[in-house]
Amino acid sequence: MIDSSDPDFWPDLFATVWQATGETLYQVGVTLLLTAILGTIIGVLLVVTDKGGMLEAPFGSRAFGRTVNVVLQLVVNLGRSIPFLILMIALIPFTRLVLGTAFGVTAAIVPLTVAAVPFFARIVEMSLREVSDGLLEAGMSLGATRWHLVAKVLLPEALPGLILGFTTTAVSVVNYSAIVGTIGGGGLGDVAVRYGYQRYSTEYIVVVIVVLVAIVACLQGLGGWMSMRMRRGGTPSARSAAAVPPAQAD
Repeated sequence: MIDSSDPDFWPDLFATVWQATGETLYQVGVTLLLTAILGTIIGVLLVVTDKGGMLEAPFGSRAFGRTVNVVLQLVVNLGRSIPFLILMIALIPFTRLVLGTAFGVTAAIVPLTVAAVPFFARIVEMSLREVSDGLLEAGMSLGATRWHLVAKVLLPEALPGLILGFTTTAVSVVNYSAIVGTIGGGGLGDVAVRYGYQRYSTEYIVVVIVVLVAIVACLQGLGGWMSMRMRRGGTPSARSAAAVPPAQAD
């Protein structure tokens, strides 16, 4: 049990929480970077390889497009259906294979990413499906390629929703990062367990909660502000349509 009357108690507490906060931000930051990249790619593929999509028949094969879509749907559904605690434990052998260790601050990024990517990929898919077909038809009438339709029309038009969805994903990752600490993943969750629970220090628990709430509040505020600014800045498709190059004459 920790003696809160010790003169070194509060300096030690703040030093410990400060270091743990840095570890948590590192885990969350790297996880969100990987999630943004992989989740966006998977989400786009789910839309464009679906029936009636731009890549319904990649390489001239409808069967291949359908196979890609079904496999990605299966992966996303599977990743979203497994509780994070079970997923984290199940990934210990894979994490050890990839990084040489299954525990530690960096090792925790593996289960965090595996849990977050399917979640964000589904958000990307839903956001892209809300984009009006008329915008895509307008882009095609200007001779836009598939790549330009995705990069200059589809994604920009869905951006406000994507930002809000990414914010929700970020909050979930912060929550997951605390759970990772229960099995030696470091960060604020580890401090809460080792100092708050195992050594009966209410002060550590309270401070960790305050820091986590502050992180989540900052993420929510930033995400809401960015999304609102995008909406007030005008329709993204109007700007993106102007950026679509005309078809080149042969």
